[in-house]
Amino acid sequence: MSMRLTLRALAALLAYPSAELTRHIGEVRDALDADAVLPRPARRALEPLLARLETGDLLDLQAEYSELFDRSRALSLHLFEHVHGESRERGQALIDLGQQYIDRGYLLASQELPDFVPVFVEFASCLPAEEAREMLGQPAHVFAALEERLAERSSPYAAVFHALVAAAGARPDREALAELQDHAPADDPAAIDEEWEEKPVSFTAHEMGGPTGMLARLRAAGKEVAAPLKGRGS
Repeated sequence: MSMRLTLRALAALLAYPSAELTRHIGEVRDALDADAVLPRPARRALEPLLARLETGDLLDLQAEYSELFDRSRALSLHLFEHVHGESRERGQALIDLGQQYIDRGYLLASQELPDFVPVFVEFASCLPAEEAREMLGQPAHVFAALEERLAERSSPYAAVFHALVAAAGARPDREALAELQDHAPADDPAAIDEEWEEKPVSFTAHEMGGPTGMLARLRAAGKEVAAPLKGRGS
């Protein structure tokens, strides 16, 4: 069973909100239903986020997203932030993951980091289903930790990480999850502000993660799936 539509839909939902995404939430919803990869409870759990993105004020949506994912290290959308922190192992892990992408013909723009969750999930969408599940299963404990932390904040984004674990068909390693939760970084606004002051402001990460490209690829994936289905009925 293909997971392509589901994973690209989830990648789009984790991108920085844009006018295009909010206009096309119906397509994201249809993609999730078309694959039927996720159990119904997991798909229903996504509805509050879908409805919020569909009807909310764009500036409010963007502010909420930034408050969650840009101003909280505990909610970072970079996988290796949770696994390696600022250690030198993180750099090597990024190189290794980037090489996996290259080996499969998946080229990233220069400003993209390979461990950014929307990029990681979209890469998984390009793989055969079993490989995609294995790929998603490796950081399942990170997804589970993010789900718990977002649920504690009553954020509808928690449902996306629940869906990723469900799509992987994996049970997160309890010890690894407990260790992540025990060592969750404290969110010190002063430290975050200082870090922002030390670095030039750049919006390229959100431009990269924006849904323009992802929605286009989501539509393309839908056409690829629909074409053989039409052929069967002819």
